[in-house]
Amino acid sequence: MKAMIFAAGLGTRLKPLTDTMPKALVPVCGKPLLWHVMTKLKASGITDVTVNVHHFADMIVSYLESVNGLGMDVHISDERDMLLETGGGIRHAERYLCRPAGQGSGFGSDGTGYVCGRDVDSVPADAGRLLVHNVDILSDLDIRWFESQVRSDALATLLVSDRKTSRYLLFDDDMRLVGWTNVSTGEVRTPYPSLDIASCRMLAFSGIHIISDRIFPLFASEGFGDRFPIMDFYLKVADRCPIYGVPATGLRLIDVGKPDSLAEAEKFCQDIERH
Repeated sequence: MKAMIFAAGLGTRLKPLTDTMPKALVPVCGKPLLWHVMTKLKASGITDVTVNVHHFADMIVSYLESVNGLGMDVHISDERDMLLETGGGIRHAERYLCRPAGQGSGFGSDGTGYVCGRDVDSVPADAGRLLVHNVDILSDLDIRWFESQVRSDALATLLVSDRKTSRYLLFDDDMRLVGWTNVSTGEVRTPYPSLDIASCRMLAFSGIHIISDRIFPLFASEGFGDRFPIMDFYLKVADRCPIYGVPATGLRLIDVGKPDSLAEAEKFCQDIERH
């Protein structure tokens, strides 16, 4: 399984630290956030990783060169010209994330690929899986366990948890994505016009997901351009393409998005080191 780390963000919530460095290089326990995520991926057996860059891009590239990619095959997906958001970032990195045709990929370089609604039996069993991970998320997730939860028909599998937030993903009884809601504003987004929100499971997204490389031809066919949030795509196709949530019971997860979360992150990584 290949992986992509979202490291291009402006890190506005971490100001003033990110006035002089990218969020990916903000230190926790003396090591950059990027180091923590990459070493976690490597420990799970992932050796091929793509890192997108925009804000202080040269600093990230220099860091990765200085540590020799931590012994991993590292590709830089350059977004210096324009920050492409999460969906556009994935699409822009396609050449690094998709395996060449004839090498077990579910999506070939000739442009062929998965079409929503196709019978599951016709989907290649070895279709490529890609882990996508926010650089500012630290967790005790067992990535191999998470991959073992991916269903054969899943276009995307989202790691979710039962924690308090203002924005929730909505799932049916089979843990298939059916919508999104902001409980602070009452906004609901769903491809199902008659969705009964009261019957849905409301869970928070972790910033970690596994996608099938069958996703790439769908970006264009569903009308998405170069820049878009991946959640917009998920919510548009959820009624036709299987997108599932996987609840992680007991998951410890830190969103290192604000300066006041850094102390919690320090304690977290110290606890991990002790165990």
